Amino acid sequence: MEDTQRLPLADIEKIQNEKLRYMLSLCARGSTFYQMQWRDAGIDIADIQTVEDLAKLPLTQKQELMEAPEDFRLDLPDLPLHERALWEVLYTTGSTADPVPLYSNTYDYHAYLHQSQCVAEISGIRETDIIANLFPLTPAPMGAFVRSAGNAYAAGATIFAALPGGAFGPFDVHRSLDQAVDRVEKHRATILWGVPSYIRRLLIRALELKADLSSVRMCAITGEATSPALREDIRRCLREMGAEQPLIFNRYGSTELGAFAQCQEEGDWHNPAPELQYHEIVDPETGHRLPDGERGALAVTHLDKRGTALIRFVVGDIVSIDRSPCSHCGRTSERIVGPVVRTKDLIKVKGMLINPDVLLDVLESISSIAEFQVVVQNENKNDPLSMDEMLIRVALHENAPEHIEKEITQQTHKAVNVTPRVEVTALEEIYSAGEQTKAVRFVDRRVSADNAIR
Repeated sequence: MEDTQRLPLADIEKIQNEKLRYMLSLCARGSTFYQMQWRDAGIDIADIQTVEDLAKLPLTQKQELMEAPEDFRLDLPDLPLHERALWEVLYTTGSTADPVPLYSNTYDYHAYLHQSQCVAEISGIRETDIIANLFPLTPAPMGAFVRSAGNAYAAGATIFAALPGGAFGPFDVHRSLDQAVDRVEKHRATILWGVPSYIRRLLIRALELKADLSSVRMCAITGEATSPALREDIRRCLREMGAEQPLIFNRYGSTELGAFAQCQEEGDWHNPAPELQYHEIVDPETGHRLPDGERGALAVTHLDKRGTALIRFVVGDIVSIDRSPCSHCGRTSERIVGPVVRTKDLIKVKGMLINPDVLLDVLESISSIAEFQVVVQNENKNDPLSMDEMLIRVALHENAPEHIEKEITQQTHKAVNVTPRVEVTALEEIYSAGEQTKAVRFVDRRVSADNAIR
C-alpha cells in the first residue's frame, strides 16, 4: 500500500475524498443512526463530495454512541465476506457500569494491522523487540489489552502478557506485581507497553527487588495523562537499572481512533494512516470547524470502516491540528498537537472550575512524593449539602523534608486556587490490596456528583 504519510497534502486529500464518498454511501445504506440523522437534518448525502464538505454535516456526540451502539454498526449483507464477518468486539468506557461495544469486521482488523505497521515505523518499534503487555486483564475486552498483540504482529515483534489487574471470576489467571517484574526480567523485555502509573510502580518495585531490567529500551505509554516529571521519573528508574538512554513514547488515541504516534519524544502525534481517518477541530458548542492551529474539540471521521462507523465523532479532547510537514521527520500527514485536555474531566470544586490534569502535573513534579491520590468529597459525608473538601493523600519517600505537607498545600493552591487538606498515608492504602494496575489518582466522592475516577 502507498505510504500516504509522505505524500503532498493535496494528494492525501484526494485519496481521502474518494474514500469519504464511498464511506458515506455505505452509511447511507447500512447505518441506522446516520440514516436517521441525515434524514432529520434534511441532508442529501450525495452533496458531500470532499472532506471540506464534512463541515455541512452534524456532529456525532459520544452520548449518542453510548445510547445506541448497535445503530452505528453497518448492516450490509451484500458486501464480501471479509467486509461483513465479525472479527472482534472491543469495548470503550460508557456513562454507566456497562461499557460500549465497538464492532470490527475482518476488513477492519486488517486495517488496524496496517495502521499499527505505520505506528511502529514512526516510533521505531523493531522486529527484534520483545514487548511486555502490562495492560490489565479486564472484565470486558478493552482495546488497550487486546490490541497489544496486533501491534506486535504488525511490527513482527515478540510479545508476552503479564496479566495484572484486580482478580474476578473463578479462574486464577491474574498475576501480582512481583510476578510481573519477574516476567519482564525473565523474558528480557525491550519495550514496556502499558499505563504509565503502573509502569512507574513496576519499576519502583523492580528497584526494590534489585531486578535486572537493563534490557528495556522503550516505554510505550497510554491510558492516562502524564507530565514531563512523571516521564522523567520513569527514565530515572530505568537508568538506575542499567538501561541506556531509555525512550518514552506517549501514544495518543482511543478505541474509536486507534493510536497516533510520536516520531520523537515529547513530540506531536502523527496520524499514521490518513487514508483511514480524517480529523478536524470544531467548536464544541456550535460544531463549527476551526482553523488549523486553533484549539478546540477533536472530531474524527472514519474513511474506510465496515463494522462500527463514525462520522464527525467528537472524541472529547481539546487539542489542535498541524498540517504542515513535520520539521523532525518530514511526514506530511496531519499531527495532533497537545496539551490534551479532556473536556469531561473539567470539574467544579468550591465554585472553581479546575482541570485535574494541571494539579496532577504539579503533584507528580514534587520529588518527595512516592504516590498520591486527590479526593474531592463533602466536608460532612452525611450531608450532601456541606461544602466541598479537597483531600490529597500522599505516600512519601524516606527522605521527604518535614515541611513537605506545607509545600504540597502551597503548590496545590497555586495550581488550582483551592486549598487542600493533606494526609500522609502508606503506599498500600493508595493501591488497594497492592494489586491496582492503574493509580486511582483523582476520585470525586461528593454525594451529589457522578463519581469520576481516573
